[in-house]
Amino acid sequence: MKTAFTRINGSVTAPRGFRAAGFAAGLKASGKKDMALLVSDKPAVVAAVFTTNQVKAAPVKLSMQHAKSGKASAIVVNSANANACTGSSGMIHARAMACAVARRFGCAENHVLVCSTGRIGVNLPIVKVETGIKHLLGILSSRGGAAAAQAIMTTDTFAKQVAVQFKAGGRTIRIGGIAKGAGMIQPNMATMLSFLTTDAAIPRAALQKALTHAVNHSFNRITVDGDTSTNDTVIVLANGVAGAPPLAKFQEALDFVCLELAKMIVRDG
Repeated sequence: MKTAFTRINGSVTAPRGFRAAGFAAGLKASGKKDMALLVSDKPAVVAAVFTTNQVKAAPVKLSMQHAKSGKASAIVVNSANANACTGSSGMIHARAMACAVARRFGCAENHVLVCSTGRIGVNLPIVKVETGIKHLLGILSSRGGAAAAQAIMTTDTFAKQVAVQFKAGGRTIRIGGIAKGAGMIQPNMATMLSFLTTDAAIPRAALQKALTHAVNHSFNRITVDGDTSTNDTVIVLANGVAGAPPLAKFQEALDFVCLELAKMIVRDG
């Protein structure tokens, strides 16, 4: 069946106005990249879907609060440590991550969303994380999507990224995404993270509706080993720099991006 969009190279930095970076902050014993930062150069409309698990990690709780503002400028992510089941220190550390980005990037603290993935029940090495954030802000790039995709991996064997574009009103609209997940994948997302970007202008209510539809027809339909997690998060940022497309076209493209990422998670499992 012919689609209204085409697949292109890239991921979360394929849409205009987004930059990203990945960095090895020393959280992984392997020395591989373990922190990622994704920013929108202008405040973006944000929509998100979070774990349905009754036990939610501190970063999930904080991001749920911050997403209520309706706007976001950055998403900061660490792998190797889930910052889950860590008591009061967990929220302190999640807030410290948001504050470190906001202070240096120059945005409101509640415009920073925080995600963590990895070992549960271990305190986050916040000094390493804050040092990592400082480095990430210095290497942000419009070509940094691939590095960010690598940095969020845990048990993954390959980085998961996809991007598409379509024409609307003489303008080119792009949607990009990255994801992590290989084990502990049960319907309703389980231990997976996905970050999506678009340069489309979409009102917040419509963006949330579109994301919920896309997640329900992709990530919420996959299973690998039946486990459920504390940190599942899917976030989409829409900065609007390319103008407003027909919602039906946007939905079709967003559905495809989420489904392709979900298929990659299953293949990796």
